[in-house]
Amino acid sequence: MYSLALLGLSSFLLAFLLTPLCRNLFRRWGLVDRPDGQRKLHTHPIPRAGGVPIMTAYLGAFALLLVSPLAAGVIVKGALPFAWRILSAGALVFGVGLLDDLRGLKPWQKFAGQVIAGCLAFWAGVDITHLGRLAVPAWLSLPLTVVWLVGCSNAFNLIDGVDGLAAGAGFFATVTILLGGLLHGNVPLAMATVPLAGALLGFLRYNFNPASIFLGDSGSLTVGFLLGCYGVMWSQKSTTVLGMTAPLMALAVPLVDTGVSIARRFLRRQPVFVGDTGHIHHRLLARGLTPRRVALLLYLACGLAAGMSLLASVSANGFAGVIIVLFCGAAWIGVQHLGYAEFETARRIVYAGTFRRLVNAELLLRAFRDELNAAATPEECWEVIQRTYTQFGFHEIRFKIGDRVYRHTTNGHGVPKSWTLRIQLSENDYLNLSREFDTQAPPIVARFSDAIGEILTAKTSGMLAAEATQRHITIMGLQRANTPLGRLKAS
Repeated sequence: MYSLALLGLSSFLLAFLLTPLCRNLFRRWGLVDRPDGQRKLHTHPIPRAGGVPIMTAYLGAFALLLVSPLAAGVIVKGALPFAWRILSAGALVFGVGLLDDLRGLKPWQKFAGQVIAGCLAFWAGVDITHLGRLAVPAWLSLPLTVVWLVGCSNAFNLIDGVDGLAAGAGFFATVTILLGGLLHGNVPLAMATVPLAGALLGFLRYNFNPASIFLGDSGSLTVGFLLGCYGVMWSQKSTTVLGMTAPLMALAVPLVDTGVSIARRFLRRQPVFVGDTGHIHHRLLARGLTPRRVALLLYLACGLAAGMSLLASVSANGFAGVIIVLFCGAAWIGVQHLGYAEFETARRIVYAGTFRRLVNAELLLRAFRDELNAAATPEECWEVIQRTYTQFGFHEIRFKIGDRVYRHTTNGHGVPKSWTLRIQLSENDYLNLSREFDTQAPPIVARFSDAIGEILTAKTSGMLAAEATQRHITIMGLQRANTPLGRLKAS
């Protein structure tokens, strides 16, 4: 216990003392994060790369323990081979993040570094072998572990958008895993997490709103990666059949934010790795909350998730299942109250019959394109369009090609509340489609119109040229028939 106290206190003091020194050096060297008025809302340049004092304090605490006379130093020395292997993976993530803070890296470069670090951690012994009572196949353990570690790293990186949020969420998650290790008698896990909790708390003094230093990628990526490793170590010693559920709940706020962001960008067909202003903290800011209140509110969410995580980890399996159901329900309600339009639209598509309407509309459009492509004359094109246009919600159509005008209507003349779409096929040829307001029709009117324009524009000149050739041939035939030789042949 004295060793844990020494680790926590020394890391806190080191971070508390080193952070302002690093902050001043970074400001002098120009290593600052500049506001852009969009996602970066601070008013003046603020030093970044806060991972430097945090990791220095973390390692410094272990160094002090190793030279101390406390008996737990023997435990640390015995675990050094394993610890060095994990720290080598963490050092790689830290190096990648620091390079991004210093010079800027492309998303794929950071991702590649995280994947390699995840493989190093797996070979060090951080591997997901069970999901509850279900054993993970050997071939699946490596990719599953890497996905988990990379996901945790980026979760803390993505949530680092409000002063103190990522560091505070990391502190709550670290304390949760620390308590989980103590509850299960996992002393090495407790010793690994205590100095991280102390370092984050000491750093948070300068990172909370108004922040004078930011975590940067060197801090957020490294903290997320280490917590991912510690979460796996916690699940390996857990006696509950729920396995990785407790670590998932402990890291719930960053992971939920990441999952929501990926789902939003997928629904919007946006790049996953490109930042936006739709994160949970952005939504709360848009509702009028101050950055300080946003951080405190999400701290509360982290605290509740931590409590439920610990309660589930020590409860009987049946009661733990109830806790998880309640937790998932609370998370779902919380996300719904943030008012994401993407999810509401997707829900309507699935539950309001829009999905089936879309499928039917796609089939109608495909059949229409095939028939219109097969039409060879203006009359055949008109027949296809006249038979089909009402299925797409239009009530009147007018088709001019060459010297002919075709028209058809279903509602009579002069519908007051309607709009007309004109598709210009050539300089003199066109097709008009009229539609009443609020017409219930397949939701692909634009694609139906595009199909008509694309196909008829390509066909119009060819059909008119073919008709002109045919008329020329007919006229020439009549002229020959009216000559003396033609009349002689006819007789």
